Formats: sequence, C-alpha cells, structure tokens
Amino acid sequence: MLKLRLKRFGRKKIACYRIVLMNSISRRDSTPIKELGFYNPINNKVKLNSEEILMSLKNGAKPTRTVFNLLIKSNIINKKINSL
Repeated sequence: MLKLRLKRFGRKKIACYRIVLMNSISRRDSTPIKELGFYNPINNKVKLNSEEILMSLKNGAKPTRTVFNLLIKSNIINKKINSL
C-alpha cells in the first residue's frame, strides 16, 4: 500500500521534513517513489506540489495523520469529504 508520509532530514534537533510517496512497509528514511513537498515545523513553512498529491490520492495512496492535517491547512483537500 502506498502512503503519503514525512521523511526526516536536517541537523540534530533542527528537523525538516519532506512529504514523500512511499510503500507503507519501507523505512522512514529509505528511497521514496516521489518527493511531493516540504515541511519545516520551526518556521511553519509548507511547500506542496498539489497536482502530484491529488493524482497520487486518486490512485489510492493514503496520507498519514500529520500529512492529512497539512493538506487540510493548505486547502488541497476538504475535511468533510475526505477523512481518515
């Protein structure tokens, strides 16, 4: 099963995350299928490739809870229609 989830990178105690499309059984830092965005929790900056994200969601990928909340905040998906 494919999932949209966060992949950690950055220095120790200064984490940044990439939003990636991965197989659900693979490790967090393994090679992703696609990189779809970026999230920095320190600055609260989010950059997303909305076309690719919507395409992967239509093909059956499921977002994790954190990625789902990021997608709602950036108005890519609607909470009422799509819920975990």
